[in-house]
Amino acid sequence: MTITNCELRIANFAVLLVLFVMIMSASSFAFGSDKWGGVDESVVEKYAEEHGRAARDPYINTDQGDLLLFVFLLAGAVGGFIAGYYWKDLMDKKPRGSGGPDRVN
Repeated sequence: MTITNCELRIANFAVLLVLFVMIMSASSFAFGSDKWGGVDESVVEKYAEEHGRAARDPYINTDQGDLLLFVFLLAGAVGGFIAGYYWKDLMDKKPRGSGGPDRVN
């Protein structure tokens, strides 16, 4: 089976068309944030103001720099250490209750 020059041009055009559509849709999502607010702004804050509870600053403001990234990094490291410590128990092939020496039925 040989690929003709015409088939190659059609395939190249299709790839370029898909890339163009993806770039245009991504840019419309990136710049369209002015029109659409999040759930916090459109629902939660609206009902909070109706019931006399104004918005306030959070106790721990994670919008400052890379604090949120650091918190996720720390949580992943702690979870990784815990999973590594219990690795043999997590990856044990024996079904539970099989009656091993350290297991109670």
